[in-house]
Amino acid sequence: MRTIRSRHRVSALAGVATALLALSACGQEGSPETAGGGTESSGGSSAAPTYAVASDVAITGSPTYDKITSAGKVVIGVKADQPGIGQKDPGSGEYAGFDIEMAKLMAAKLGLTPDQIEFVETVSANREPFLQQGTVDMVIASYTINDKRKEVVDFAGPYYVAGQDLLVRADDDSITGPDALAGKKVCSVEGSTPATRIRDEHPDATLVTFDAYSKCVQQLTSNAVDAVTTDDAILRGYAAQQPDALKVVGEPFSEEPYGIGLPKGDTVLRNTLNDAIEAAVSDGDWKKAYDFTLGGSGTDPEPPAVDRY
Repeated sequence: MRTIRSRHRVSALAGVATALLALSACGQEGSPETAGGGTESSGGSSAAPTYAVASDVAITGSPTYDKITSAGKVVIGVKADQPGIGQKDPGSGEYAGFDIEMAKLMAAKLGLTPDQIEFVETVSANREPFLQQGTVDMVIASYTINDKRKEVVDFAGPYYVAGQDLLVRADDDSITGPDALAGKKVCSVEGSTPATRIRDEHPDATLVTFDAYSKCVQQLTSNAVDAVTTDDAILRGYAAQQPDALKVVGEPFSEEPYGIGLPKGDTVLRNTLNDAIEAAVSDGDWKKAYDFTLGGSGTDPEPPAVDRY
C-alpha cells in the first residue's frame, strides 16, 4: 500500500474508504486561490471556497495513482476558453471555472493541495489522445460521457449534467431552436458531442468547426456564422460576457453528462473518484464549487448520481 504525503508541494485528488481504498480526511485546508485558478469567479459567489485536504491517503492497484505518487503531482487536462467552466486568464495564466474547482476538490480529497496540480490546456479533439499517451493523468474539461468514448477511456462521474443549446446574435430572431437551423451556418468544436449531433441530426445546417469555442464566438460576432452550439452552461458564460451582442435561445435539446476522463482500465481510480464526487455532494463542497463559478447563471441544479458501470 502506498501513501501520498505533501513531499514536493506539487499535485492532487480524492475519495471515501472502500475495499480498495483507505481514506481519512482532516484538518488541512486547500485554497483555490493558491494555484491554477483566480480568486474571483465568473458569475457566482465572490468568496473563493476552500476544501479540506485529506491528511493520509492510501490506494492500491491504480497505475495512474502510482504515477501521481511518483511525480508528486497530478496533471489534469482542462479547457482554457470556456467562461464559468474552464478559462485561462491571459495575464496571470491562472485558470478559473467549475471544472477547475472540481479538479481542486478531487485533489483535496485525494490528499493533495492546489499547488500540486499541473493544469494542461486541452481541446475537444485531443482529450482521448492525451489520456492514451499519458500526457495527462485525467481530464476535467466539459467532457461528455458517451459509449463511443468509453471504448477508449474510462470516466468517473458524472459530476454535472449540461444540455446542448444555441448562441446567436442578440438581434437575430430567426433562430429559436434546433428546428430553425436549416440553411444556417452553425459553429462548434471538431470532436465534440454537439458538433456530432448537428452533423447527424441537422444535415440541413452547414456545420463549421474549429478547435476552440472562443473562435466560434468570434465568427458569430463577425457575422461569419449564424449560431454557436455547445453545452448551455458554456454558452451562458459567453452571453454574460457580451449581453448586448449575444443571447442563448430555445431550450436545451440534449443531456450532456460531464465526467472525469481517465486512462482506460484504471477501475480503482475511477471508483475512488466516484466516491470522492459522492462525498463532495454529501459534505456540501460540490455546492460551494457550483455557487462560486456557475451560481450566477440563473440555474440551481441537483448534483447527478454517479454511474458505476
